[in-house]
Amino acid sequence: MIEALTVPKAELHLHIEGTLEPEMMFELARRNGITLPYGSVDAVRRAYTFSNLQSFLDIYYRACSVLVEEEDFYDLTAAYLRRAGDQGVRHAEIFFDPQTHLVRGVPMRTVVEGIHRALDDVRRERGMSSRLILCFLRHLTEDDAIRTFDAALEFRHRIDGVGLDSSEVGHPPAKFRRVFARAAAEGLHRVAHAGEEGPPEYVWEALEVLGVERIDHGVRCLEDGELVRRLVADRIPLTVCPLSNVKLRVVDDVQHHPLRRMLERGLRVTVNSDDPAYFGGYAGDNLAAVQGALDLSDEQIVQLARNSFDASFLEPAERDELLGSLDVHLD
Repeated sequence: MIEALTVPKAELHLHIEGTLEPEMMFELARRNGITLPYGSVDAVRRAYTFSNLQSFLDIYYRACSVLVEEEDFYDLTAAYLRRAGDQGVRHAEIFFDPQTHLVRGVPMRTVVEGIHRALDDVRRERGMSSRLILCFLRHLTEDDAIRTFDAALEFRHRIDGVGLDSSEVGHPPAKFRRVFARAAAEGLHRVAHAGEEGPPEYVWEALEVLGVERIDHGVRCLEDGELVRRLVADRIPLTVCPLSNVKLRVVDDVQHHPLRRMLERGLRVTVNSDDPAYFGGYAGDNLAAVQGALDLSDEQIVQLARNSFDASFLEPAERDELLGSLDVHLD
């Protein structure tokens, strides 16, 4: 049986702020003189019992308060890359939420340069490639997203795409049509969270109004047969996060996750970790979990790994090289 934990793969759905492990949270809080509402690492972990997406976001945004200096973002990103690399991740496309930090007075430069310096260092250290995707918080206004986008243009050379995350229900993708049109005009890739807690209609909007190239989550697409046919015909990738779906009560347990059915319907599915510090597993952990719980065949594990590289925003030569590394590993 193929070892899903370490098979070469790309991670395409990862919020860098969601990799803040409790130990690092306390370390950064001490470094920056911030008092946390938790007495210990164990107390933090006990708080990670979520009833839905919003209950998670409330803790997630509070924890981000410890990220203040460029070095904090560097340490956070480098730690994630090394953990992910140990689980077979050869390429990572990383989401970051600048609005979470700008509102606290942390400059865009601090965030982008700290993250990007770590991406550069780990590429030199391990040969691990990466892309950086700026996400807009959908519970805020589009005007705020546009101001954030304007502030980010100074760092256009560092940013490869834009995305849409945070509270899904009540905040349809169409709310952000203008800022996504701006991103398209700048030649940036476009992705969006849709069809996690929100209905299949949000997936349609993300495709038709925002013009996205990938759907993040998308597990509820199975409720709409016409949508499934569209996703299959256009080979739209879905960046699925199984352990996140369980932790946020989108599905009851991994055994009931729709991933296998999605594969069998011909959907271009990938497996990712979302916010691994909160949801109990990195990319390899997620792939290993569904391998066992859904009794996936070796062929299906290989297909998921290939999908992850094929669905990436890598240049063709880079993609071919990584697919080749997968073939070598399998041989």
